[in-house]
Amino acid sequence: MWQSVKSYLLSISVAYVLGSIFATQFTLSNLSDFSFQISLSDRLFATGQDIISLAGSYLPLIALALLISFVFASFLNRFSVLTRLYLFAAAGFFALVCLHLIMKAVLGLTGIAATRTISGLLSQGVAGAVGGMCYAYFSGAEK
Repeated sequence: MWQSVKSYLLSISVAYVLGSIFATQFTLSNLSDFSFQISLSDRLFATGQDIISLAGSYLPLIALALLISFVFASFLNRFSVLTRLYLFAAAGFFALVCLHLIMKAVLGLTGIAATRTISGLLSQGVAGAVGGMCYAYFSGAEK
């Protein structure tokens, strides 16, 4: 039980940090398109600030989305031919993509500016997939 909890906390941390990094870099990349020069130190500072400042809003949303998807993936794991690693990676990917699509559809807002583009949305899915892989790897034995 505690191994699952620790794995879950690690997975949301990894997904959150990666998602924040991706979001920041996509936003800064868009600024670069307007001929703004952004140094490496500015990029690192902005990334650190976003990781800290998004913790109150984005981290709980990621935690909820991954919790729901991991419960569903655990149920599917009984019947799936996929390995746990692939199953939880897919669950994490879809959790974060669906999180942003649902926020847009229900609330009419884009919580993370990078998700306005398909590449930005997919990058958030990749962050969720890595979080899902962390959970599958650290939470227990293979199927």
